[in-house]
Amino acid sequence: MTDSGQHAGRYDAAMRRALDLAARGPVTGGNPQVGCVLLNDAGDIVAEGWHHGAGTDHAEVDAMSKVADAAGLTAVVTLEPCNHHGRTGPCSEALLEAGVTRVVYAISDPGHRSAGGAEHLRAGGVEVISGVLADEVEALLHRWLTAVRRGRPWVTVKWASTLDGRVAAADGSSKWISGTAARQRVHEQRAQSDAILVGTGTVLADDPSLTARGDAGEYLTHQPLPVVIGEREVPADAALLRHPAGFVETRSRDLAAILTELDARHLRLVYVEGGPTLATAVTAAGFADEYAIYLAPALLGGGDRGDHLAIGDLGITTVGDIRRLRIDSVEQLGDDLLILARPRTEEES
Repeated sequence: MTDSGQHAGRYDAAMRRALDLAARGPVTGGNPQVGCVLLNDAGDIVAEGWHHGAGTDHAEVDAMSKVADAAGLTAVVTLEPCNHHGRTGPCSEALLEAGVTRVVYAISDPGHRSAGGAEHLRAGGVEVISGVLADEVEALLHRWLTAVRRGRPWVTVKWASTLDGRVAAADGSSKWISGTAARQRVHEQRAQSDAILVGTGTVLADDPSLTARGDAGEYLTHQPLPVVIGEREVPADAALLRHPAGFVETRSRDLAAILTELDARHLRLVYVEGGPTLATAVTAAGFADEYAIYLAPALLGGGDRGDHLAIGDLGITTVGDIRRLRIDSVEQLGDDLLILARPRTEEES
């Protein structure tokens, strides 16, 4: 393996450009965001490309399609070129056939089937340099990499509550706790998810559509797949039956098995929007990777009632077992706040 330390800084600018290109690609669809630039001997960028979504050319092929001859060029790509036949052919083979003489990448492909591109390139006589700006690329792909490495989707748990942690009034009414800007952000987060989990209780009580819509009510380009958790049947007249992506009725409460099945379907990003019962179950099981918490500047109270809290009983009986979170960002949306937080690791705690 070529030591990337020998080339410290030489390919940083090109990798940052590839990283910018990668961010243009969709986060949904099961595939990673990948960018690629092609350099000539002088280090000038002669072509660039990125992955536009599942079924389209990968970043390396997209870049090479923009030059008449890629022989002798250096490919700088954010992720190790893949080495398998999926909806498209292996990028490692495409680079070899094109005559690229050097490949520089940031992080290795974690896929069991797609990994191995670097070794295939080396075997074909291509110089391979790895680890360039690995931390920056790791940050961009953190959710996707985490999902693929462990074989389970990245799970974001969302709720909207008052400052005193209530998601509904004593009579069960819960609409419009948060304002227009916050509700629109929820639609945007839905559109950035592969699947959206909801409990049967929420389906029966609220009849949600779970679509992702724009400010004018139009469907956004990507629609998450609704997945209904629970054993009760979805009513024949439920709004979910009109969802443009269809929906999945699990007839199960086995979250581990359900998430495994979603992973098998290459659904990497899951958004939980199913009410306190489902949010509590996902959290208690340790499946919550991230929380999207919308806080409205309001109070509902509730006395001793615990059924309208954002999160129910987690089995915590002493403060020593408290589940601490790391706040990643706080954003004001109109009068509301959006807090993005993740569970602290053992090292952070």
